[in-house]
Amino acid sequence: MERTLSETKLYTVKEVAEILKTNIDYVHKLRRAGLLRFIKLGQFKVRKETLEEFLSKFDGYDLTDPSDITLLTT
Repeated sequence: MERTLSETKLYTVKEVAEILKTNIDYVHKLRRAGLLRFIKLGQFKVRKETLEEFLSKFDGYDLTDPSDITLLTT
């Protein structure tokens, strides 16, 4: 199903930090590491779909250090 522009949700870095329950600096680390893609429209923004893909892709991984991603073990 194709989405229209009116259905596309954009989140700011601050909103992403709130969603991920982390801080703004960490969101920028994810961005700089290329793990979470943003667009810049005055300030950095991420599409809701992109954030959902990120969460799905890295489910079960330790992203504490974005440059050293490891699989979580039980």
